[in-house]
Amino acid sequence: MTHTPLATYQPEQRALALIGGEATDANLRRYLHGIPGIDAVGLEARAADLGTRSIKTSSKRWAIDTIIGLIDLTTLEGADTPGKVRSLVAKALVPDPSDPGTPRVAAVCVYGDMVGTAVNALGSAHAAGGTEGVNVAAVATAFPSGRASLAIKLADVRDSVAAGADEIDMVIDRGAFLAGRFGQVYDEIVAVKDACRRVDGSMAHLKVILETGELNTYDNVRRASWLAILAGGDFIKTSTGKVAPAATLPVTLSMLEVVRDWYRLTGVQIGVKPAGGIRTSKDAIKYLVTVAETVGEDWLTPHLFRFGASSLLNDVLLQRQKMTTGHYSGPDYVTID
Repeated sequence: MTHTPLATYQPEQRALALIGGEATDANLRRYLHGIPGIDAVGLEARAADLGTRSIKTSSKRWAIDTIIGLIDLTTLEGADTPGKVRSLVAKALVPDPSDPGTPRVAAVCVYGDMVGTAVNALGSAHAAGGTEGVNVAAVATAFPSGRASLAIKLADVRDSVAAGADEIDMVIDRGAFLAGRFGQVYDEIVAVKDACRRVDGSMAHLKVILETGELNTYDNVRRASWLAILAGGDFIKTSTGKVAPAATLPVTLSMLEVVRDWYRLTGVQIGVKPAGGIRTSKDAIKYLVTVAETVGEDWLTPHLFRFGASSLLNDVLLQRQKMTTGHYSGPDYVTID
């Protein structure tokens, strides 16, 4: 595929070229509102159709193992303790002690003050942004509300990166977005991206949480997705998991379509992370099918697709053991998160 020179631009240069000027409210509004609207009925029908497609039995083991390898195993509770994070890491490294062939998850996702604990618990298995081992993701920017000054948000990010976070999951200011202050949202993402820079010049990957359950319409989800990518996000993520509805198949499909269109326009691949509410392997397989049919199987890798989940892994492990033994295990087979 031949792409435009946009693929060689830095994110800010690319954004300026696309919107035709500085990232002001007026320029961004003109650009974002010029994006074709979403046919909600058509989107939901397509998502429903993709959700009914089955996977051959011979492919189900591949799907189960792929799901495990795409999970950001998550604990984001006020009552989190170092012990709970160490237990989470132990499960991330050895999801099924009875089957050493079980893949590891992609990452553990924790609050910023728990990053050091997670990094230490991983030890030599810490992927440190690579493909071998398990990465550490940290939620930041006053997660989940995003209600704090920019200075506090950036300090939050820098602390997590300094502690060893490989990935930062930031939240956008939904109030600013819904009020049409697109320039503010854009500038904040750009600033957070810059705060992801390590002392050696390398960057933690940035996932931008849209909190789609608060954006009200598919058109807003599409515009917020474009805005996050224009500002330099490496991933767009549906939700914090703290607001209902969280991830849904139609919303994720709409975000995947943006990623597809961005790739066609620029040649740059952007990741997608549905988070919250995906609890069963049956549901997760629907997302795998939707990814493959919308952007292609190239996206079914940890650097381009993730599941944000806490309980999904348990169901997938039960399904995996059933495929091995022919029967479901008892409730004590998996750990309780």
